[in-house]
Amino acid sequence: KQTVPAQTQALKLKRSRISPDIETPSRPNFMMFAASAISLLSALLVSPVVANTTAVAAITSAAVAVARPIVTIPLDKQYVPVVRNDKIVSYKTAYFGKVFLGLPAQQSFTVVFDTGSGHLFLPSSRCETETCLKHNRYNRTSSLSAVDVDHEGRQVLANATQRDQVNIAYGTGEVTGAFVRETICMGDHSGDLETEASKECVRIRVITATELTKEPFNTFQFDGVLGLGLASLAVDPEFSFFGQLSKLNSLPEDRFGYFLSRTDSVPSEISFGGHDSRRMATELEWVPVHKPELGFWQIKVLSVSVAGEALPLCEDGECTAIADTGTSLIGAPRQVSQRLHWLLARKVPDNPSEIDCRTFPGPDLVFELEGGVNVTVGPEDYSRATAMRVLQSKTNSSQVICRASLLPVDGDEVLGPKAWILGEPVLRKYYTAYDWGARQIGFAPARQPAEDGTSAHIEDTTFFAAHEPMVVVDVAAATQRPRSESTPTNEAPTPAQVLI
Repeated sequence: KQTVPAQTQALKLKRSRISPDIETPSRPNFMMFAASAISLLSALLVSPVVANTTAVAAITSAAVAVARPIVTIPLDKQYVPVVRNDKIVSYKTAYFGKVFLGLPAQQSFTVVFDTGSGHLFLPSSRCETETCLKHNRYNRTSSLSAVDVDHEGRQVLANATQRDQVNIAYGTGEVTGAFVRETICMGDHSGDLETEASKECVRIRVITATELTKEPFNTFQFDGVLGLGLASLAVDPEFSFFGQLSKLNSLPEDRFGYFLSRTDSVPSEISFGGHDSRRMATELEWVPVHKPELGFWQIKVLSVSVAGEALPLCEDGECTAIADTGTSLIGAPRQVSQRLHWLLARKVPDNPSEIDCRTFPGPDLVFELEGGVNVTVGPEDYSRATAMRVLQSKTNSSQVICRASLLPVDGDEVLGPKAWILGEPVLRKYYTAYDWGARQIGFAPARQPAEDGTSAHIEDTTFFAAHEPMVVVDVAAATQRPRSESTPTNEAPTPAQVLI
């Protein structure tokens, strides 16, 4: 499910009456508070058809040989097919890793690590819906370390007949749940009652979901989302996982690092307590966070250029960009997205019967950031793998077009009208480190497994065949209106948007 950048994540606090078996929210007398979030869930990337779609969950001993005390969590990858006209045309992908809750017997959950949100939610054992039953559910009664709390963090008495609940409305999908203060660990500490001495564990407030919407939670295997936005993105600092980790634990460094692998043979990773230099081709270049009080990992953009041509939009210095592990595409302000599509589209000569557009030459897209840091993505990063074949009606000739995958961003009063989103294409090209204390983001070209001598496998290759139907539309129109990855799968595309 595509994310919706710059959306407001509304959290409605409701007073709910509970029975011994299940919490039943009552509708009247609710209070409201709000926090911002960029995206629904993390890394749900639409990837074209692949031959081998088995995500590698296990990693080699070499891949986990990280210098302590850095904690590195491998990220499993799930492929979900996208079917059109009874044919698989692409795959959605999700990246998620394990965390452990409760003591003394820890409960294991898979979560998406999302820099665009600020809370941790997990399904509760009180939730008996079909959607919840597909996931690991948190059992409050099995944990001796859990404390039921209200929205202000005050302990709820065992005989209480009412509980505060929160409703989190994302761009798509909603979560409703209660609050608990709980111990969360990045490794399994079952049987260990002295987790206070471990840098891998911390106590935070968790939202235990009693309701999950079918979309997108029916589709994906991960159990919940762990927000890694700055502390002000959470409704209270105690909800902030890394904020509490940084405050209460003596980490070697108050930062975490994020690596996305291009292959299935070596998993993606997130490291806490520092960054993993094995995954970097150069030293990190640091960019200060712009307006950290907003809670986003947001940076100033001095200019954006394509093939050396600067976009006028950012000439006044008002552009910003948000590094968001929860957005699967590069997000561009809507008012410039059409022009950007024009600049990045390429006509392929000789009308080949099959092509992977990521291997076809194209211009570089360059973000000039504060501190003299340039982030450059090429056609291998921003292109849709699948080309479009169009028929120009006036000449009755066909043309193959390679296009970019961009997500139009509608500005709001918080982010402003000129906010870009640095999603998966950028985060796969660059290893990123997030410095909590210094409020800065580090960028370094990622050292992919192939550069370490392991075999590379391009996971999301797809081709179109010559016998497939053509699209009858003017070439210029197709270039102006390429079909966005964010279009819902049940929406009928216009002729200019049909995938070949």
